[in-house]
Amino acid sequence: MNGFVVLSAAVFLLISVVYLPLLNDLYWSTLTSLIPPVNIVADLLVRNGTIFTSDSALTFADSMAIRNGRILKVGSFSTLKDFIGDGTIEVNLEGKVVVPGLIDSHVHLISGGMQMAQVGLRGVSQKDDFCKMVKDAVQNAKEGSWILGGGWNNDFWGGELPSASWIDEISPHNPVWLIRMDGHMALANSFTLRIAGITSLTEDPIGGTIMRLPSGEPTGLLIDAAMELVSPLLQEVSVDERREALLRASKYALTRGVTTVVDLGRYYPGTTDELSWKDFQDVYRWTDSLKKMMIRTCLFFPITTWSRLLDLKLKNGPVLSEWLYLGGVKAFIDGSLGSNSALFYEEYLDTPNNYGLEVMDPEKLSNLTMAADKSGLQVAIHAIGDKANDMILDMYESVAAANGDRDRRFRIEHAQHLAPGSADRFGQHHIVASVQPDHLLDDADTAPKKLGFDRAQKESYLFQSLLNSNALLAFGSDWPVADINPLHSIRTAVKRIPPKWNHAWIPSECISFTDALIAHTISAARAAFLDNHLGSLSPGKLADFVILSTDSWDEFSRDGSASVLATYVGGKQMHP
Repeated sequence: MNGFVVLSAAVFLLISVVYLPLLNDLYWSTLTSLIPPVNIVADLLVRNGTIFTSDSALTFADSMAIRNGRILKVGSFSTLKDFIGDGTIEVNLEGKVVVPGLIDSHVHLISGGMQMAQVGLRGVSQKDDFCKMVKDAVQNAKEGSWILGGGWNNDFWGGELPSASWIDEISPHNPVWLIRMDGHMALANSFTLRIAGITSLTEDPIGGTIMRLPSGEPTGLLIDAAMELVSPLLQEVSVDERREALLRASKYALTRGVTTVVDLGRYYPGTTDELSWKDFQDVYRWTDSLKKMMIRTCLFFPITTWSRLLDLKLKNGPVLSEWLYLGGVKAFIDGSLGSNSALFYEEYLDTPNNYGLEVMDPEKLSNLTMAADKSGLQVAIHAIGDKANDMILDMYESVAAANGDRDRRFRIEHAQHLAPGSADRFGQHHIVASVQPDHLLDDADTAPKKLGFDRAQKESYLFQSLLNSNALLAFGSDWPVADINPLHSIRTAVKRIPPKWNHAWIPSECISFTDALIAHTISAARAAFLDNHLGSLSPGKLADFVILSTDSWDEFSRDGSASVLATYVGGKQMHP
């Protein structure tokens, strides 16, 4: 009998241990269901629009609720009304189209802001206008001070390259330094050549070219690494000027609907790798600490400094604030098409025996990439020519095999000219194609002259081929090389019609409007490991969005024709 009692007690105890938590949960569940839920009140509710979320789970909505800078919910207004309370700001979109904040995947933000205050030669189409702008700048400058500027494109006035002789007479007492639109060639006047010690006896540096007259005398044009003969002499832009440049650039980007940029810094062939770090410390961290940042910025640093970036990431993590993100490292393998320094398998037609330049030793680049990738950093490498792209694809494949599987998202910046079959390799090896559609507008006329019609037609700006390979396609501008203008970039990718043309250049490579818009939103975010925070208008994401001028999605989706009415970052109106 006593044994039965003991056994019963043991069974009861076991049942209690097993089921009491369940009963407890049921009790509290029943009790809490009787208590009215505390209403969550939105800070902002936008309604009565056509909201493209960039999220396949819910592509369109008419309303969106936002709290503390993040999205609470998107859907119909009837499902969001409960979020309205004291303090909720309501915005009636009146049918306007809304898209996620646009992301520019490749900019040089402070360089862009600085160029806005210098001699701006973008779009200049005549030699006389070129010279007049330099003359005006000299007349407004002190004797001996530097005349800086850029954005010129010799193809706009027929292809003739400028020379020091164009501007020597109007700048006898001022050093002049004017960078070509692609950043891979610069014009120096004779004053500048003198103080830099560049003469007919000066040898071309590795990875660079001093353009010369038949006599051997320098013309004033320096390509890629040769620019380093002058760049150390330039007066370093003051901290205040760089801070003003960031503010100027950010305001301009907001007018174009850009809420996030991937900034590759002031790092070009021929510049020191310290500039990016100085800007990080003196400009970005300072601006962020004072809560003056206006757009979100993901920073990339020179690959030669990968260990410094790794230490910083280990100490602080990749997210420094809601405005500032630490990205990866950047390198160059070649130059540009316009400067005849992009690296190709075949020679340039207009400069026989010239195949382009390797601006960094491939073995050194491979070793740096191996080390950076092994440490977990994302790597982005500039490659424009077909041979350059294949070299980087080969290198990425070998580094990935050596370091093992992981989600690394290797990037190739530009990927402009791809040999047959190379586009497929992007998708096969999960390489991000970070491309700039508006560059094709500049190259459409010149590429056939430099490469030949067949090569240009088969290799240039293969956007649809990249998408067909399942590559992650991210769009950017390369500002200040091209203007920062995502809506224009989208139109270019959809239509591919260069100025003065009435048909598409390589129409088979035109992509759909939706693919182009996604390349500036969710794909751009994913390409920089920002997709947990940005890129779509989904619950939990940061509330960055753009209100456009059109109230017709059908009209907008034909080619992206619209203008920016308002830009919101974190649910706050930042423009106008």
